[in-house]
Amino acid sequence: MEVHKAVILLCLFLFTGFLRCHSQSTDVLEAYIKTDGAWIVKLPKSQYTVKTVEDCAVKCNKETSFTCRSFLYIEKDQDCVTLPANSKTDQILRRISAALYEKKEYLLECVNGIGTDYRGTKSKTKLGKTCQRWEGTFPHVTNITPKTHPKADLESNFCRNPDGDKGGPWCYTTDPEKRWEHCDIQDCTEECMQCSGENYRGKISTTASGFTCQRWDSQKPHNHGYIPSALPDKYLEENHCRNPDGEPKPWCFTTSPSKRWESCSIPRCTTEPPTIVPELTCASGEGSSYRGTIAVTVSGKTCQEWSSQSPHKHSRTPENYPCKGLDENYCRNPDNERSPWCYTTDPETHWEYCSVPSCGDQLRPEEPVIPEGEECYEGDGSSYHGAMSETVSGKKCQFWTSMEPHRHSKTPQNFPAADLRRNLCRNPDGDRAPWCYTTDPTVRWEYCNIERCDSKPNCKVGNGETYRGPTSTTIVGVTCQAWSSMTPHQHASFTPETHPDKGLESNQCRNPDNDVNGPWCYTTDRNKKWDYCQIPDCDGLKCGQPAVKPKRCFGRIVGGCISKAHSWPWQISLRTRQKINRIYQPLFSSPSAYKILLGIHTERATESSKQERDVSKIIKGPAGTDIALLKLDRPALINDKVLPACLPEKDYIVPSNTECYVTGWGETEETGGEGFLKETGFPVIENKVCNSPAYLNGLVKEHEMCAGNIGGGTDSCQGDSGGPLICYSQNTFVLQGVTSWGLGCAKAMKPGVYTRVSKFINWIERSMKEN
Repeated sequence: MEVHKAVILLCLFLFTGFLRCHSQSTDVLEAYIKTDGAWIVKLPKSQYTVKTVEDCAVKCNKETSFTCRSFLYIEKDQDCVTLPANSKTDQILRRISAALYEKKEYLLECVNGIGTDYRGTKSKTKLGKTCQRWEGTFPHVTNITPKTHPKADLESNFCRNPDGDKGGPWCYTTDPEKRWEHCDIQDCTEECMQCSGENYRGKISTTASGFTCQRWDSQKPHNHGYIPSALPDKYLEENHCRNPDGEPKPWCFTTSPSKRWESCSIPRCTTEPPTIVPELTCASGEGSSYRGTIAVTVSGKTCQEWSSQSPHKHSRTPENYPCKGLDENYCRNPDNERSPWCYTTDPETHWEYCSVPSCGDQLRPEEPVIPEGEECYEGDGSSYHGAMSETVSGKKCQFWTSMEPHRHSKTPQNFPAADLRRNLCRNPDGDRAPWCYTTDPTVRWEYCNIERCDSKPNCKVGNGETYRGPTSTTIVGVTCQAWSSMTPHQHASFTPETHPDKGLESNQCRNPDNDVNGPWCYTTDRNKKWDYCQIPDCDGLKCGQPAVKPKRCFGRIVGGCISKAHSWPWQISLRTRQKINRIYQPLFSSPSAYKILLGIHTERATESSKQERDVSKIIKGPAGTDIALLKLDRPALINDKVLPACLPEKDYIVPSNTECYVTGWGETEETGGEGFLKETGFPVIENKVCNSPAYLNGLVKEHEMCAGNIGGGTDSCQGDSGGPLICYSQNTFVLQGVTSWGLGCAKAMKPGVYTRVSKFINWIERSMKEN
């Protein structure tokens, strides 16, 4: 390994927080917000060749041709484009090599002091009058214009304070009887919330009872699944109060061991909340903008009025959710559910989803999509119709019908032939591969984690010195820098000229220095010079990486889809000797009463790949837990049909809404597929939500976790007990839960409960050593 690679690693280990190994000139970027994969086409513009992104920021700050509100930086070409536009004024387009940097001051919709530096887009006065354009002469001839005040940014008809008025920003009005008027714009220092505080970004970090908030990136004193890195669109910063899950107001976990979480006291803002474009006949995305008059659920039940507490008591009231259109008993989505819903007038049915037509979507978001044979794409992927909804770096895809967090024009209405269902990876515009917009506000779009059907074998022998496969992204999904390029990273030791026989012709991952850890590459991230790549072994199988890729269908076990044979090779069948059937009860008998079948797909177990083992010992988990280890009488033969899933990191908490999968031969309530291994995918539900009175009312313990669809219809069931809850991460399936218990099968408001495996890692390792 050459010296400069080791130096970079040293920097990573020694420095934390905001301290970086590169120049401290990055301070100039603190005034900007970055979005990867974003591009603005706007005239006028200025174009420069610069050495660094910081140099480009300086060009924007010193721009004299126009007011520079943002700039584009193309790192590969060291190209800098300064612009008078930003995401609030112009359409954002896709471009993989570009990053958009927007000045924060032009994105703020609040004022500092008297607001002479206000550069927002409010264009109405306190009394609701529309502002006149600053360069206009009707209905008022004005003496303050863009020419008389060139530095005041008197653009369009936006509220401004060009003359230092102590009352704050103002404008000339379009009312002939009222020459000018002040605008009602929130003070940046005012701590208040709009609506239910979903977009609250303030710094209050104390609860209503005075508890100090726990940091979101901490798991002490309370474990939780609201992980900032996994939920970037929720802005879970430091220990500030936030509302990531549809509560009536912002909240936080507390630093008191005796109080898990509590709401925060944040007053409502006096300014008008953001306006929405109401959808009256259909619902886009999750239906938060639906304002139609449908008031009947999918099963035909009449909806209960939102202002009523009979027959069902609830907190989704017009007072708690003032911006959600909770009028009468119409179907709505006030709390980020999958689609519009309502409480019902049936005392036996708390709530249900409604049959609201989708605006151009071919399927409602909750409907299962079970495509066959779609593990790869042909050509440019325009014909790909698979179920992948994850990008190369592991980011979740945004719904095509949604405009949050990224506004775009790639909708089902505009591209009716592109099969833009749900948030599934597609290629509507003839790009080189399937892609999607991401749910990360800082990354507009990425290509999806799908291989071409005709790609070269993407595996390595040994340490991968001879690897010549197509992978060109690092283990965390960053694109590799071309070996012949010297930007963003200068290097001289590994180029096509110095190593002509090492396959360094493009930017694919290679191992020119015989690194024992495998192929690597220089990265296009200027903050990280190089990194390893995720290349599977050709001559050996790894945990959690099945040879047959699963469907990963988002359906249900109860009424679900049949798995592809041997796509979940860690699934075993535990049976009793007296009667060969599924086990429904805890392990009370002696080890000799059981046998284990591996490598099977059907309950009949007639496959030639079947391996049968006896149980020599049962090691039960700690008191009060529902987990056990079974020791086999002899080792299982690991092959492409028998392979373990990976274990999670100790105490790891799966982030809220992570899509995980369960498999089993359990009860399907006569929905078909009996006798074959079935699978389903559904989201993890944070224990805070799962333990609320409407759901499992405090029954879920810290060493347990919930998963399922709140509306029901998807669950593990009898006979699936002890089966795996598998979550996908970085091309690997990890055993995060063990099917434990539930109140019925696939019932609304009653998600399944699973033993949280990460809480038992020490016990598992100790038990294996001692036995």
